[in-house]
Amino acid sequence: MTFRLADSVPRSVVDQWLVELRYRTDEERERRVRELLDKYLDAGYGACHLRDSRIGILVENALTHFDGTRYLLHAWVVMPNHVHALFTPCTNHDLAGIVGGWKSYTAKRANELLQRAGQFWQPEYYDRCVRDADHYDNAVRYIENNPVKAGLCMEQRDWPFGSARLRADARAAETAAVPGEKP
Repeated sequence: MTFRLADSVPRSVVDQWLVELRYRTDEERERRVRELLDKYLDAGYGACHLRDSRIGILVENALTHFDGTRYLLHAWVVMPNHVHALFTPCTNHDLAGIVGGWKSYTAKRANELLQRAGQFWQPEYYDRCVRDADHYDNAVRYIENNPVKAGLCMEQRDWPFGSARLRADARAAETAAVPGEKP
């Protein structure tokens, strides 16, 4: 799932894409808009408030806060102007409620920290259901490699706001353990 800052992609840009793609099938148009959106987001348009470490940490903490109680968080990355998260909602918690909670809490706190007012997030979000194990693995790779693809760092583990950093730390701790002993 992806959600983005209010100023990350102007509506006029999306409208222009839709005009250019009007003769394609719905499926082709949806796929192409997703590709264009990913490329546009990775170019870092807008104020990129999530690049501010205070805001990046705020959003990452919001994502991880209810991990294991409201949802199972599998992978995430907080990019300068958008967020990707792969998670499974727990019983009695739905996608809209989870994402709405993240966005509401972080918007209020981020606006306070940045001493600004107004819309922080785009109202919509983009979600997809994971079809199988290969799709899951591809989604994790895509999410954790997004900062590298966008040219923000050389290694996944170097990006400060994402699950790749924590996975790298966990792997390092495992290999540092004495063979035969539990870490």
